[in-house]
Amino acid sequence: MTASEIVRGFYTAAQAADAAAILALLHPEFEAHTAPGLPCGAGGAFRGPEETLARVWGAVFAEFDTAPYAETWHETVDGLVVVTGRYRGTARATGRSYEAEFAHLWRVTEGRISWLHQYTDTARWRDALVP
Repeated sequence: MTASEIVRGFYTAAQAADAAAILALLHPEFEAHTAPGLPCGAGGAFRGPEETLARVWGAVFAEFDTAPYAETWHETVDGLVVVTGRYRGTARATGRSYEAEFAHLWRVTEGRISWLHQYTDTARWRDALVP
């Protein structure tokens, strides 16, 4: 399976809000670097699948009905997978919808996702939380 195919599994799992499938894709040494300013305390550096699931995706899914939708895919010769797309969803507390562009940089090691660096428009996320 190629690195892009493994990463594609993440988007499928995230769109289904399938935490077990997300964890199964992540390398035990997984690291995530998410956009500073991301709401719910989800921006920053996180280590390990469980910490990232709880403090990033779990925190976001608790506040938003949302998912990432990939639009472009690029795999570099050294195996970096670059995906651009949009998050689409609704803030649970306000019912306000939002759409925010993203760029994700991924690394796959030993057949599992080992690293993520996320860029997104955090203002769009925050605006959806304001009544």
